Amino acid sequence: MPRTTITDFITQMQGCPVIDVRSPGEFAHARMPGAYNLPLFSDEERKVIGTAYKQESREKAIKLGLDYFGPKMRAMVEEVERLTAAFATAGNKEYNGRRVLVHCWRGGMRSGAVSWLLQLYGFEVSTLEGGYKAFRNWALERFSVPYPFAILGGYTGSGKTEILGKMSGKHRSVVIDLEQIAQHKGSAFGGFDAVQPSQEMFENMLAVQLAAASATVGDGQYIWLEDESRRIGDINLPPALWLQMNAAPLFFLDIPMLERVNFITRIYGRHKKEQLVNAIIRIQRRLGSQNTKDAISHLLEDNYPACFTILLHYYDKYYRRGLEEREKRKDPLFAVSSAVVDEKLNCKLILENINKVSQTPGNGTND
Repeated sequence: MPRTTITDFITQMQGCPVIDVRSPGEFAHARMPGAYNLPLFSDEERKVIGTAYKQESREKAIKLGLDYFGPKMRAMVEEVERLTAAFATAGNKEYNGRRVLVHCWRGGMRSGAVSWLLQLYGFEVSTLEGGYKAFRNWALERFSVPYPFAILGGYTGSGKTEILGKMSGKHRSVVIDLEQIAQHKGSAFGGFDAVQPSQEMFENMLAVQLAAASATVGDGQYIWLEDESRRIGDINLPPALWLQMNAAPLFFLDIPMLERVNFITRIYGRHKKEQLVNAIIRIQRRLGSQNTKDAISHLLEDNYPACFTILLHYYDKYYRRGLEEREKRKDPLFAVSSAVVDEKLNCKLILENINKVSQTPGNGTND
């Protein structure tokens, strides 16, 4: 079967369907972004084959695999026909309607068997050399590549995520939204709306976006990230990437407390009180017993501004510690003052201040 390296595979996967023939359980845990699952074996079948391989022989395992594979052949071909037809009609004008990329875990018998079947039927098939394992190695390597990062910071309630949304595509701005990838807003109140991906899946999505951003950003341009702690909900930022973020220039948006309280009230006031109370309880050890009691009391009395004022004082304190650490390390820091939480205005202010930054070894270089 024609095989391709991970570098070529990554390039081709933007314009061609990617078929992951691993079991549903493997796929559900983590996968290549955009891949389609066409499992050669179910989770139970894979377990039976694996047991036979270990306890009996390779030949016994292959025969069992053929028993499972044979009855599925026609359905798999027809499923790929539907997949390629849908891909061709989804705005992929240069796609020829027949080419597919296939991978399994290590580029072995599973991808080989499915590739043989599809090629026999008439599809143009390329199999990933090294399989998903090669992709994972590639993904993990992305976090050690130097990038021209610029970091958007500001106390909680400054509307940083909204500003990044406005910045995307503007002058000198390539944006990666870490919180969107992690499906979490980063605080104890950030996980109400979605289920987070696995750590591995987060890393896969982030790696692909970093590679795309690096290929897009030009000289004198920056990849913008929001200032984050080491953890976003249950997700850990890769250590090498975290170190780069800390050394990159930080643009700190300074907005008055009252403005931020009003913004947070609009954003989080729509959630159920039970959710908010549980979030407050999760941080009660650091918030303090009296502040916890007062915040919950204000919330139950529908005094959202008073509740969120207590919480913002708590988050501001921890953010200031991070700023102090940055100043001790002498990492680049640029303060940007604004009177209001307004993503359009503050996007403009941030971009005006980018001219203060000069490329230094600590800021990273283009990939």
